[in-house]
Amino acid sequence: MAHNQDGNQKEQVHYVGDSRVRANRKKMYPPDYTEFPSKSEAFFPDFLLKEWMVAAVFLVGFMTLVMAEEPPLGDIADPTNTGFLPVPDWYFLFMYQLLKYKWASGPFVIIGTLVLPGILFTSIILAPWLDRSKERRPSKRPIAIGLMLVSLVSIIALTWAAEAEHETQLESAVGTPTVDKKVVDANSEGQKLYSENACIRCHGEQLEGKNGPPLLGVGNRRTAEQLHEYINDGKGGVMPAGMFQGSPEQQEVLVQWLMKQKQK
Repeated sequence: MAHNQDGNQKEQVHYVGDSRVRANRKKMYPPDYTEFPSKSEAFFPDFLLKEWMVAAVFLVGFMTLVMAEEPPLGDIADPTNTGFLPVPDWYFLFMYQLLKYKWASGPFVIIGTLVLPGILFTSIILAPWLDRSKERRPSKRPIAIGLMLVSLVSIIALTWAAEAEHETQLESAVGTPTVDKKVVDANSEGQKLYSENACIRCHGEQLEGKNGPPLLGVGNRRTAEQLHEYINDGKGGVMPAGMFQGSPEQQEVLVQWLMKQKQK
């Protein structure tokens, strides 16, 4: 408190500095993107617009492939087709193949159904917490990259093995019909009747089956009376009635030709 010449009191304020607080100390709030104009951009609309453009290009490419490639539809369901081998969709083939090995099936099925898939999917969920490295170069993150490559190679190898084994099983199930060469001769009456009618469109040129079940080995599975019944009356929703347009004599020739299509 000080006094002026008139004797009145005059207030004065004294500022005291504290050397413990530095003027250039680090900011305690996150930096704004405007502080790095050459490395950052606004989320809306800049970044979001780029994301939408990439998504649009991907969607157009995906729809182009869908429209250009005919979907691989399977045969019409036929409970009498003993050559049909059911398999899961392609994205589950690696799991399907895994359960074929002794150490992941039978008494150890819990390993193939819960333990190994559980480790895989739990690792994917916990990846942001398990790997907190700020490095972006693969060479600086050997553990994360190594685990990813092992998982990817395992899935591809198991899927490839499942598909290859399925193709082998199909070939074994279909087999090769042992028929007289005169029967499969293009000049034979039975072959002509089979080709001229709707049979070939559904059952294939080599009896392999297209829209209908395969007829390879039909002589082992059906009698002549059953074949006559299928031709005349149809068979459920698989084969409509009245598809054969020939005479009864021609139908008998066709049935006898089919009865000779036998497998070893």
